[in-house]
Amino acid sequence: MSALDSLFKAYDVRGTVPDQLDARRAQAIGWAFARFARFAGAERLLVARDMRPSGVELAGAFATGARAAGVTVVDLGLASTDLLYFASGKLDAPGAMFTASHNPAAYNGIKLCLAGARPVGQDSGLGDVRSAAEKALADRSDQGPPSAGLQQADMIGAYADHVRSFVDLATLRPLKVVADTANGMGGLVVPAVFEGLPFDVDILYPELDGTFPNHPADPIQPENLVDLKHAVLERHADVGLAFDGDADRVFLVDEQAAPVSGSLTTALVARAMLDKYPGATILYNLICSKVVPETIVEHGGTPVRTRVGHSFIKQVMAETGAVFGGEHSGHYYFRENYRADSGIIAALIVLEVLCRSDQPLSQLLAPYRRYADSGEINTKVSDPARAVEEVAARQPGGVAVDRTDGLTVDHGDWWYNLRPSNTEPLLRLNVEAATDADCRRHVDEVLALVAEVPSGAPRR
Repeated sequence: MSALDSLFKAYDVRGTVPDQLDARRAQAIGWAFARFARFAGAERLLVARDMRPSGVELAGAFATGARAAGVTVVDLGLASTDLLYFASGKLDAPGAMFTASHNPAAYNGIKLCLAGARPVGQDSGLGDVRSAAEKALADRSDQGPPSAGLQQADMIGAYADHVRSFVDLATLRPLKVVADTANGMGGLVVPAVFEGLPFDVDILYPELDGTFPNHPADPIQPENLVDLKHAVLERHADVGLAFDGDADRVFLVDEQAAPVSGSLTTALVARAMLDKYPGATILYNLICSKVVPETIVEHGGTPVRTRVGHSFIKQVMAETGAVFGGEHSGHYYFRENYRADSGIIAALIVLEVLCRSDQPLSQLLAPYRRYADSGEINTKVSDPARAVEEVAARQPGGVAVDRTDGLTVDHGDWWYNLRPSNTEPLLRLNVEAATDADCRRHVDEVLALVAEVPSGAPRR
């Protein structure tokens, strides 16, 4: 294995600091990506970082490498990932965001895009960047000293205006909102976006602190919603918003402190987008609840199913002209946002829906609560990819099997998806059934099947 094999994932770069990702490797990746971007016609490159302490050194080293490749670097400073994507679209320049999203403090990483926020994944250039970075690490003379300039830019104001443009500001009315930004970049962007809007917003843990002193910035895990749920009830809020570390994802909590899955949020936002764009195409990934395509069809739209992951979804969005796409993991993509994902745009659209209605969020969501889901269950196994293959080989006849992304098996009244993580050494399982009891039973069935295969035995 090369020094970079453990860092480069399907659609980003991510690893522990400094053993997997250090300044030397960041500089080589900066040089490699700048050369790749120059080949695509770029003369400048945007660089931003989240609040992780390691980001200052790593982003600086990346910028040095990029400048050595002859590309002017525009430093955006502290930013959310969706702010970087906005800037890439607005300024028509490639970008690099230093973040490890929801991962613990020991991690950092890089999300890359070309001009117009076009994704860079394994099949769209990331492999080329890795190969060039490996060459740079082997022969440092290829890099040389910086030969291009370094500039600074402040995009937060333009970004906030852009986010607010997705709703009719005249329809907004006073609502009580609690946002848990988990010491992540939501602490920067949430106040900027909500400034001047008629909402009473309380922010939990707004201080930017990449050591995450209060709880992990991973809102898909129920234990990380405990503080938000308590605050929603205590403060009689209309809605709670939970952001991840780089603030590109959001999860909702209704006024009764009940968590709202990414699938239900996708269904709600899809309906709002279809009101604005009748008959439009809407994307959803393959671990979304069946309620999502059902809702899209019921409201006159065309549902299109995709793989998990932003680079895949953005590509399909470009091919189909879809106006919106949602993932069960809390990523929401908008055509008018350069096809990039933004949790805060989705949150603002949900708030607009609430403002237009005389019902609380729990009642608005009631028609969408048709099924029970397991949430994402992660299991460490010795070989996740092989475990998926062995489980696939053991499927009975007569069931619908889909290999689009991992293994999806549809039994009619319940279904599951089993796939290797693209970012961590884990096997991910999602199950949906008619009732909570059925869902728990089927989860046990699938996990037992995983445990039966030699490569699927959980690590002790």
